[in-house]
Amino acid sequence: MNATASPSYPALHCVWKDERDTEAFAARLAAQAALANIYLTLHGDLGAGKTTLVRHLLRALGVQGRIKSPTYAVVEPHEGRDFPIWHFDFYRFDDPREWEDAGFRDIFASPGLKVAEWPQKAAAVTPIADVAISIEAINESERQVHLQAYTPAGASIVQGFSA
Repeated sequence: MNATASPSYPALHCVWKDERDTEAFAARLAAQAALANIYLTLHGDLGAGKTTLVRHLLRALGVQGRIKSPTYAVVEPHEGRDFPIWHFDFYRFDDPREWEDAGFRDIFASPGLKVAEWPQKAAAVTPIADVAISIEAINESERQVHLQAYTPAGASIVQGFSA
C-alpha cells in the first residue's frame, strides 16, 4: 500500500463467504456519502476479487451498460447516479511519464471517485489513498478483507461500516 497506517485512522477486517457477500459489501460502500470524492485502492493477487468488487460497486452506484476491466486501457471512465467514477488498473503501468501523457493528474485533481487496482505500480505518481482495501483469497469463494483509512475522508468511509 502506498501509505503508512496511522493509529488515528480506523481499519476494518471482514470475511466474504461468497460473491453475495462481495455484492453486499459493495452496496454498503456505495451508500457512504464521502465516496463521491475519494481515492480507493484495491490490493490483492490475481483472482482475489478486485475487479468483481469494482463491478458490484459500479452497479450499486448506478452505472449502466457493460463494465469492462481497464487492464489494457489503464482507465475506464463511468458516470454514476451522482458523480463521475474512474476505474484504473495499473497492472501494465510501467513508465511514470504515462501518468502525465494520459492526463491522470487532471483526473485526480477533479471531483469524483477514483478506484485503482494494482496501485503499487503507480504509487510514485498517485496521491495517498483515502482507503485501501486488501483482498486475500482463502479458497475458491471465500475472501479475507482488510480496509484501512489513510485520510479523514477515508476514516468516514471505514467508520460508516460500523454504523
